Amino acid sequence: MTLAAEVASVAPGQPFRIGLRQRLAPGWHTYWQNPGDAGLPPDVTLTLPDGASAGPIQWPAPHRIPFGPLVNFGYENATLLPQEVTPPVSLTPGQSFTIQAEASWLVCEQVCIPEEGRFTLTLPVEAAARPDAAMAPLFQQAEAQLPRPSPWEASIGFEGKEGALLLRGQDLSPQSVKEAFFFPAEAGVLDHAGPQPLRVTEGALRLGLPRGMMELPTQVAGVVAITDGAGVRSAYSLSAAPGPLPALPGGGGGLPLGQALLWAALGGLILNLMPCVFPILAMKALGIARLSGAARATVRAHGASYTAGVVLSFLLLGGLLLGLRLAGQTAGWGFQFTSPVFVALTGWLMLAVGLNLSGVFNIGGPVGAGGALAARGGHGGSFATGALAVLVATPCTAPFMAAAIGAAMALPPAGTLAVFGAMGLGMAAPYALLALAPGLTRLLPKPGAWMDRLKQALAFPMYGAALWLLWVLAQLTGPEGLAAAMAGGLLVGFGAWALGTAQGARGRWR
Repeated sequence: MTLAAEVASVAPGQPFRIGLRQRLAPGWHTYWQNPGDAGLPPDVTLTLPDGASAGPIQWPAPHRIPFGPLVNFGYENATLLPQEVTPPVSLTPGQSFTIQAEASWLVCEQVCIPEEGRFTLTLPVEAAARPDAAMAPLFQQAEAQLPRPSPWEASIGFEGKEGALLLRGQDLSPQSVKEAFFFPAEAGVLDHAGPQPLRVTEGALRLGLPRGMMELPTQVAGVVAITDGAGVRSAYSLSAAPGPLPALPGGGGGLPLGQALLWAALGGLILNLMPCVFPILAMKALGIARLSGAARATVRAHGASYTAGVVLSFLLLGGLLLGLRLAGQTAGWGFQFTSPVFVALTGWLMLAVGLNLSGVFNIGGPVGAGGALAARGGHGGSFATGALAVLVATPCTAPFMAAAIGAAMALPPAGTLAVFGAMGLGMAAPYALLALAPGLTRLLPKPGAWMDRLKQALAFPMYGAALWLLWVLAQLTGPEGLAAAMAGGLLVGFGAWALGTAQGARGRWR
């Protein structure tokens, strides 16, 4: 940390800028005026000659610095914190002007180190201030990083735990705004780690603001950083009194509902190709093939049951997400996989399904649980298989579907549920089509020994999903949770082996 000035000499009564300059080692950071979830901002106390005055620190626009589940606001690499100083008019050329600064600050990487320092800067007094050519680029760069006053009309409002910032004016469009983030000037007003979903129309920008734990001030102030299509970042300071939750003009900003439903159905259709889901769909298709001689009404009933299981499961997920949002929580696609217990149970389920497909044990018949239930007229089994397909889809497709679900959550609740339902219909479409069009089932290969080989091959995506869930659990709980999950997996494997052995023994005694 050093104390720098933009001038080599000062003039009586003529303001100039000084600044604490900080250069950080790679990987280290320091903090903005609102440090975010952790940390402390730099504290600077100036001692000036009589008659001199100093303005507040001019804070450059910060960056988000994730640290585990926390998000901090601050700076990396190098930064300069400018302040304007005005010397007294009583100075005369030939005198000197001395500034003393006491500063304390925090620098952090994996650990945080508090630092402090005393700095002295003495400048000669001349009739006219003389710029310091060596310091000019440093202060020009710092000035470019300072937020400019916002040119747009700003509205900020909250409803429960949900809030939003609305900007209206020229030069706002989906082409000119690609990313945006609002940094509140006061800590705790917003959930710093929460998402800020962005919606842009011609002439308007709406940014979601997750409410924090602190009471709202009379004016919510901060900095909005906007990145344009060329990747250029600009920052603007603004302040607004909190009021009702603002909406984009026309209530839009995202896709029209019709387009959203179309893309959701297409996304659901693509889900069938994901490694977790494809084995489930393939086994149900084989179950349909085994029903090729059954009555058309029976086949259609299985298709309807499977479709209902998929669609209702998607609607349940959508309802849970809406409930969490109304309760002030932030959640996205795959939110249930933030629970270690749920992750472990799902991993064991993936392992059990894989062991079943590998033939370690059987449920009802040679094509597994889905085909056996279908063959016996088990419409409940078809419904459960649809629900299982949705359950196993979430760990495989969380990155793939995150943006689509984010867009759905920006709609009104009825629109959100409609998008989830369309996604379910898209996912159920291939199996439902086979059930509704008996002619298509004739295109499937005839049942035979190849079905067992395919079933065994389809086990490996399930094993892969189980391993991936183990990795997720390790990130959530550390080695202890991973060890417990592995022990549970061992018990699942033993149980599957014991069940398979008992099934084999019963078969030999018959």
